Amino acid sequence: MKTFTKCSGILALTLLGAFITPSLVAENQPHMRAALEHLQAAKAELEAAEHDKGGHRAKAQQLTQEAIEQVKAGINFDNKHSQTHSPSPKPVASGQANGK
Repeated sequence: MKTFTKCSGILALTLLGAFITPSLVAENQPHMRAALEHLQAAKAELEAAEHDKGGHRAKAQQLTQEAIEQVKAGINFDNKHSQTHSPSPKPVASGQANGK
């Protein structure tokens, strides 16, 4: 029984470490997060704009969404590969509604 309790404790600590360690090394990335917020605001403005732009509004919407996804991918990549200690990194989900 002692061996089972000991193994359970080690397993719990290992799993806990797997979830805490990425949080300790990921960066907060204020510039990337600011860029993401600006792109999301631009997307909302493009959606609210009149549709009579000869296809340029639609193309801008597409490119803005692609830029949002690239910024999110960059944030997530850096969070996984960073060695800098920073509090509360927040991964960004890809493909969320409204780019948020």
